[in-house]
Amino acid sequence: MVTVPAIQTTGLTKRYGHDVYAVSDLSLTVEEGEVFGFLGPNGAGKSTTIDMLMDFVRPTSGSATILGYDAQDEAEAIHQRVGILPDGYSLYHRLSGRKHIEFAISLKESDDDPDEILARVGLDAEAAARPAGTYSKGMSQRLALGMALVGTPDVLILDEPSSGLDPDGIRDIRTLARSHADAGGTVFFSSHILSQVEAVCDRVGILSRGRLVAVDTIDGLRESVGTGATITLAVDTQPVGVEFDDIDGITDVALDGSTVKATCTDPTSKVTLVDRVREGGSRILDIETREASLEDLFSAYTHPVDEPMVVEAER
Repeated sequence: MVTVPAIQTTGLTKRYGHDVYAVSDLSLTVEEGEVFGFLGPNGAGKSTTIDMLMDFVRPTSGSATILGYDAQDEAEAIHQRVGILPDGYSLYHRLSGRKHIEFAISLKESDDDPDEILARVGLDAEAAARPAGTYSKGMSQRLALGMALVGTPDVLILDEPSSGLDPDGIRDIRTLARSHADAGGTVFFSSHILSQVEAVCDRVGILSRGRLVAVDTIDGLRESVGTGATITLAVDTQPVGVEFDDIDGITDVALDGSTVKATCTDPTSKVTLVDRVREGGSRILDIETREASLEDLFSAYTHPVDEPMVVEAER
């Protein structure tokens, strides 16, 4: 059985005027069943990309497909199979939360139970009966997510889904995204909040100034950029009479009274570092290791360069 990617773009470009590119030459593949993080600072082109996938905006050049359907020629088929929580959505202020869900069910011609959808996104009966115009930002976000879940979409597109949510709501978003993928669906998770992407996504694509500069797992990005881990040794006294420059995989060693801190690009070199510190007469009181965070990687990949290079994992 031949499978098609959940989302695929080839040279997708949106240009305004002669030289302003919102998205430039975007070629990306998102497989079925994964939670894919689409990461970039505000203004990087994330929402424009989503608008082109849904045919809300036509590209200047290039193409896009969702589940094998052409985004421009078969948009109606895509809309029936995709649930989307857009950034900057609008609700009908006079309609109740429940009426919004019922409206989405009628559009999708699905047999969903409105109460079950509302419960999934954490809106109780009292909230569901109230006009959406009385909702807080977090409640509105939950309602819009509920509308996106109607019809059990094959692809769920979440554009800045954590906006306005408290920690419980953010955790609920992560749980819903993971359970949707575990059930065979695909989640396209667009955000500039790095911790949310790192917590839930299988792979990450980083967009910078409209261009895709990296696609990989978090661990793959760490390896590609060579950020390494930070190892900190708490010591009783500073080591003396030893050198660290010759230890392969250890860089940026800093001695600061009661600590020895270094960047480690090769995990096996940690033992050598510990041995060398002991040779210097220090007793090690504690060891702490911190892997490069997504924030570190994001900074490395989005640092302004003239010609960003796409780094993509082999399949």
